[in-house]
Amino acid sequence: MTAPRRPAVFIHGLWLHASSWAPWLDLFRDAGYEPVAPGWPNEPATVEEARANPDLVANLSIDEVTDHYAKIIAALPAPPVIVGHSFGGLVTEKLLGQGIGAAGVAIDPAQIKGVLPLPLAQLRAGLPALGNPANLHKAVSLTSKEFRFGFGNALTEQESDELYEKWTIPSPARPLFQAAAANFVMHSQAKVDTGNDTRGPLLLISGTADHTVPDVVTRSTFKQYRDSTAVTELRQFEGRGHSLTVDSGWREVADAVLAWLDEHR
Repeated sequence: MTAPRRPAVFIHGLWLHASSWAPWLDLFRDAGYEPVAPGWPNEPATVEEARANPDLVANLSIDEVTDHYAKIIAALPAPPVIVGHSFGGLVTEKLLGQGIGAAGVAIDPAQIKGVLPLPLAQLRAGLPALGNPANLHKAVSLTSKEFRFGFGNALTEQESDELYEKWTIPSPARPLFQAAAANFVMHSQAKVDTGNDTRGPLLLISGTADHTVPDVVTRSTFKQYRDSTAVTELRQFEGRGHSLTVDSGWREVADAVLAWLDEHR
């Protein structure tokens, strides 16, 4: 009798569509997982539809997105591996902190409450949304130039522009405002239960050239878990930017994630 396949749930971050995980799904399926990449609440099924209907995702909060994925996971036949990128990484951390999921991988995860470093590059990368307080309840799009700075700075201009045309969608600005104010809000939605000793293993991944979530931010996030006895590890990828899940080097990152999961099976 064939053993059941472990579910794997992939959670994207701001400005990338859920379908950008497609190569990862194929790889994980071949590795014996049953992977899915559900979009955020109300996210249309295609990039084109998402661009045409930005208001569908406007004003989504961190908790709304987290609850959305918690319900999806609750309907699965077994606790899944959860892999998230950027704000999807923050959601992965929140879910794992709540005891949801068998293991988590947070790739360039958005800043959680308690993380203090705020590099200039990160501030600039967030300006398309944070630069105007009126964006709080809106969905915001990036220009190709803004995408190149925030995501594709470690790529050629041609590859960055190709990724921009293929995967980018409007995204709610509210999570960025919530993360930016997290350390000044008592019950911030960007808070993660980093002290949970009974959760599954967690791998944090950073790209050392990342502008949107600089390496120093991910290293500071890693330190937030110092009081937990649960497995927490950090892996850095030299010279990689925020696009590391979708650019031509995605396979190196995905293979490292699979190897880590196998190690902690």
